[in-house]
Amino acid sequence: MALSHLAASASRSSSLLKPLSSALSLRRSISGDNSPLTVETSVPFTSHQCEAPSRSVETNPKELLTFFRDMALMRRMEIAADSLYKAKLIRGFCHLYDGQEAVAVGMEAAITKKDCIITAYRDHCTFVSRGGTLLEVFAELMGRQAGCSKGKGGSMHFYKKDSNFYGGHGIVGAQVPLGCGLAFAQKYSKDETVTFALYGDGAANQGQLFEALNISALWDLPAILVCENNHYGMGTAEWRAAKSPAYYKRGDYVPGLKVDGMDALAVKQACKFAKEHALKNGPIILEMDTYRYHGHSMSDPGSTYRTRDEISGVRQERDPIERIRKLILSHDLATEKELKDVEKEVRKEESPMPEPSELFTNVYAKGLGVESFGADRKEVRATLP
Repeated sequence: MALSHLAASASRSSSLLKPLSSALSLRRSISGDNSPLTVETSVPFTSHQCEAPSRSVETNPKELLTFFRDMALMRRMEIAADSLYKAKLIRGFCHLYDGQEAVAVGMEAAITKKDCIITAYRDHCTFVSRGGTLLEVFAELMGRQAGCSKGKGGSMHFYKKDSNFYGGHGIVGAQVPLGCGLAFAQKYSKDETVTFALYGDGAANQGQLFEALNISALWDLPAILVCENNHYGMGTAEWRAAKSPAYYKRGDYVPGLKVDGMDALAVKQACKFAKEHALKNGPIILEMDTYRYHGHSMSDPGSTYRTRDEISGVRQERDPIERIRKLILSHDLATEKELKDVEKEVRKEESPMPEPSELFTNVYAKGLGVESFGADRKEVRATLP
């Protein structure tokens, strides 16, 4: 019945998927231009217990166009997820990332796939930046077997082990100790890689965060704690929840850096600096000053605790995609029409529902556990070690 319902919904959902931009598939001759460019960040970095990196960032036309394509893809993807959720084709919790795209693309530009990333439940775009596909994203959101977690994780539990992306976590702040554990494994293995543990300003007051940071500093672990400060923990403004909202200083004995999280090049520069620091000296905190356009989740209209003027003001003055667009146009790297063509490219893919038996996989060690069977699935067969 579920399959027939989804088949009947196919024509309705196809129109909702059209805003998706598969800009990654667009290839233009200018995208291969690697001639160097030096661009200054929008605002200076603010440092704590360390020297701030230079505002002059090395880049090239290919990277700038990639930033634009990737962020346009992420923005359209989240808008489509909004529409699919409202059409009840995505169920459960759903937290969107539009507005914060510069953090995902800037971070990825500064590191390699051998470095680890772990984040909270606003994870769709971070997954894509790690190499995830639209098919995997929407299959997971709609409970299909081609999803990155085989359709069983949903919006909050994206995962990509082959790119060292460890989720997608639903418990506020719980990913930070896990990220420090990944950093411990990296130091133990001596593989010269680091872990970025992302959390929001709403999680910044969690006790487990400070416990994990303390032991990371004691052991000089290559852990980079990234506070994505979008200024609202659910519906609570940062100044109402934190006596000191200078999150980059929260480490006290651990260095910190405040970064314009709406500037992809500033994020890239900060993450490059943080990786070099962490490999030599241990943990560091990055506070990304960013903003989400949607509410906390799809159940939050996002307009009861902030004004629409505030949201539109950020869109007009700090939007990460528009900043890159202006940079590309000012350096004559592409025309306005070419950039619009990037945003118009669309892609649609389909995936079947998972088999009922998949419900019991990835629960117990392979070959062990309990299998449910019978007409009413009330009989069980246990396999013991």
